[in-house]
Amino acid sequence: MSATPREREDVTAVRESGRASVVIIGAGINGIATFRDLALQGVDVLLVERDDFASGATAASSHMIHGGIRYLENGEFRLVKESVQERNGLLKIAPHYVKPLETTIPIYSTFSGILSAPLRFLTHRQGRPTERGAFLIKAGLTLYDTFSRDGGSVPRHRFHGRRKSLAALPKLDPEIKYTATYYDASVHDPERLALDVLRDGESAHAGARALNYVEATGLDADGVVLHDRETGDEFRVAADVVVNASGPWTDLTNEALGTHTSFMGGTKGSHIVLDHPELLEATGGREIFFEHSDGRIVLIYPLKDRVLVGTTDLEADPREPARCTEEEVDYFFALIAHVFPTIAVDRSQIVYRYSGIRPLPHHDDTAPGFVSRDYRIERRQDAGMPAVLSLVGGKWTTFRALGETLGDRVLAELGLGRVTSTEGMRIGGGIGYPKTPRRRIEWLRQNVGDTLRGRVLFTRYGTRAAAVADFLALDHDEPLLGDALSTRELAWMVDNEKVRHVGDVVFRRTSLAFTGDADAESIRVIAESLAPLLGWDSVRVDEEIDETITTLRDAHGVSLAHAAAR
Repeated sequence: MSATPREREDVTAVRESGRASVVIIGAGINGIATFRDLALQGVDVLLVERDDFASGATAASSHMIHGGIRYLENGEFRLVKESVQERNGLLKIAPHYVKPLETTIPIYSTFSGILSAPLRFLTHRQGRPTERGAFLIKAGLTLYDTFSRDGGSVPRHRFHGRRKSLAALPKLDPEIKYTATYYDASVHDPERLALDVLRDGESAHAGARALNYVEATGLDADGVVLHDRETGDEFRVAADVVVNASGPWTDLTNEALGTHTSFMGGTKGSHIVLDHPELLEATGGREIFFEHSDGRIVLIYPLKDRVLVGTTDLEADPREPARCTEEEVDYFFALIAHVFPTIAVDRSQIVYRYSGIRPLPHHDDTAPGFVSRDYRIERRQDAGMPAVLSLVGGKWTTFRALGETLGDRVLAELGLGRVTSTEGMRIGGGIGYPKTPRRRIEWLRQNVGDTLRGRVLFTRYGTRAAAVADFLALDHDEPLLGDALSTRELAWMVDNEKVRHVGDVVFRRTSLAFTGDADAESIRVIAESLAPLLGWDSVRVDEEIDETITTLRDAHGVSLAHAAAR
């Protein structure tokens, strides 16, 4: 084994300080959003994450920013309204990562579901899944449009019969009767958006600090017990309020803090990514979205020149790693065949698969697809101990509003008032983002160069790319993996984005793994380039290569030969 690494400067600063007004446990998107919100209020807040930032449920999303049209049937109007408002808001404040997504629903009947849907609405009983017909979908989309009125952020829905539908999407199943098309949004790089929100929080207040690879393992009268997973060291940080934002692992975190809870009942959602030009073309640039006969939501849509297919909704144990199984792959292939019956798909075209656990509340015998996606906050405080606020639920789309709501609860605990709101506040690389193709070209020419490398930086960082380009120009910069990466950009990621492992780069700072471009050679190149930046010896380099290849194989179904990485 390689030598134990030295303690990081940011960990040292937190350990020596020994105190923060608020400690947030869990750096998924909701913990990060709450961190930023409190930092903007001038609160001394510490965010800790046992793995890398945005590496849990946040990284396993469907890459969608959506209002949740099917929640209307459950009567969750508050959640739909908030979700649609936040979707529209994110299109404006995070335009570098959040893009409009044209979405088409294939429809096979006219009146199916009009009896069962009202029964579900009135009784909240799921019953036997029933296909939604055109009448019901039309009613739902009309209501959905009423929540979307926001100065034309997205167009209203439209309906077409079979002839026009097949003219637009000729590979669709010819048995369809109609299609309904509406707009939601997608987030192209969810982990990078989360990191952007995090960096905004750190920049907002000197007393706001965030640590990855630091785990909360206990709570006592002296504070939160923290374990540095890089060095093995343990220390305490006193706090007035502790926020448990660890998503599907909330109950496990509370257990570590000395309290038994049963708030959570998360379900597993899996996805596959296909390198399939014919299927990519067949989507017409749209998401194909529908509810399968078993009640699960199905999505097929183009992303990064690949096709993302998902998702499942299965009971899951947060103590066990979530994995996309061969049975789920078979399920996805059957779905594709249902919608695009003439397009053949096989396992050789899968470049990546992933699975995560949704942070849903405990739901007894309610079917997973009908469990509320709304969120709530649970409070507990023992004598002589800080208040612990546990976040139950939450979804990607509403992270900003959730962070502000949870921030208000924390401020109330501290006896403080709100200084500013995050509503309408642009995020990181979305600040000054050019709105039109012409202005984007002008921005590229003026800031990073209208070259392939410049466009890679712009796609990855938004307008933060200008600061990155300035950093790259300060010293000799050696290209890595063509235009995809460089030695100086890795240094930027280490200095500014807290990269600690090869996997941080492969899975979350870039799209190399998602698009199937993380081969043995690229992993070796990244590991050897990180070595001088992080003080690794040759043994540690080999360990990092092995760990990344093992994660690709075990968690993402990508098999690479270890020998090729030497």
